[in-house]
Amino acid sequence: MTLHRAIAIDGPAASGKSTLARILSQRLGLIMVNSGAMYRAVTWKVLQLGIDPADRAAVVAALRNMDVQCGVDGLDSTVSIDGIDPGEALRSEEVNAAVSAVSAVPEVRECLVSLQRDYLKLGDVVMEGRDIGSVVFPETPYKIYMDADPLVRASRREEVGEVDSVAARDKADSGRATAPLKIADGAAVLDTSGHSIESGVEAALAILAGQGFEMPAA
Repeated sequence: MTLHRAIAIDGPAASGKSTLARILSQRLGLIMVNSGAMYRAVTWKVLQLGIDPADRAAVVAALRNMDVQCGVDGLDSTVSIDGIDPGEALRSEEVNAAVSAVSAVPEVRECLVSLQRDYLKLGDVVMEGRDIGSVVFPETPYKIYMDADPLVRASRREEVGEVDSVAARDKADSGRATAPLKIADGAAVLDTSGHSIESGVEAALAILAGQGFEMPAA
């Protein structure tokens, strides 16, 4: 079985990971995988079941009975739980508030990391998240860690109607015992604070070229 290339895009909330990954997907013809959507889907199901996200034993018990299906629609990753696509519910305030707790459960991460790695069986991928370069694909040479000033990131969250605390999310993601948010070995840091979307994409393409990623012919 041939495994394909993976571009790992990591960074904190509102650093621009999703936007960059989507544009790279379109320009380079890669499958775009939003790993955060997987964690949000499990979180959504946990809440649907009335489980306290802080009750790790209950979360693990629920996970064992979930049918988590990950696939591809065109170049976009998809995720469903027990045959249901949660859709816009993944971005709800309730899911925003609970996803860090559910994501910190080791069994949840183990399950979803396995599903994330399976995408390499389908084609070349650009995957964004918080542990892609450090845990999911530690051996890929194509790694970018995106960051931005906390005030800039908070403003971006507000612009899309999300009011969860960037500082609280950073603390939860960086401080968890399992797969904490960090700069992966070999990753290039891209600060997007002063970048437009286009200039940030061009900077990322330059980084990938420097890391030896072979660009498709124009």
